[in-house]
Amino acid sequence: MRAVHPIEARSYEILRARVDTSGLPPLTRAVTERVIHASADVGYLGDLVMSAEEHLRAAAAALRGGAPVVTDVEMVAAGVTAVAPVCRVREAAAGGGLTRSAAGIRLAYAEVGPGAVWAVGNAPTALEEILRLDVRPVLVVGLPVGFVGAAESKQALRESGLPAVSNRSEKGGSAVAAAAVNALLYWEGS
Repeated sequence: MRAVHPIEARSYEILRARVDTSGLPPLTRAVTERVIHASADVGYLGDLVMSAEEHLRAAAAALRGGAPVVTDVEMVAAGVTAVAPVCRVREAAAGGGLTRSAAGIRLAYAEVGPGAVWAVGNAPTALEEILRLDVRPVLVVGLPVGFVGAAESKQALRESGLPAVSNRSEKGGSAVAAAAVNALLYWEGS
């Protein structure tokens, strides 16, 4: 069982005093609250878009069973706790029309194959590469941030029909992508 620090407990009290998440299904609520907690941005309550609760449950179960977590950048990997994510951006080289993040996604997919949880918090091009590769994920956490391509890549993720956590706006980032994965890792429900 994970020990919760008093500061974290107080943060959740404040969060719940500011927004009502009680009507959300349990795991959707856990992901939403952890993202809000990590960003101090209650606007995520109306901005996040998640697959059905059963997809989130399947991802949490897969993680408990040892499914790998793959991240687009090391900042997302650093924020994920309880497992050691796969991140190959350092080994990747840009070229052939790919950014380093997209090339890192290719390297990671060659290593882990289908059945992973993919977390993108930085590079829209990494999310686009996940969609191109047909990675057959358990879940894609697609929360890249930015003014160029971020909202569009998340829209493409939602339109793909893959089980996913995303948001509608340009906001996102490494901290919120890691927070969404951590919510699944910390889940103790059935």
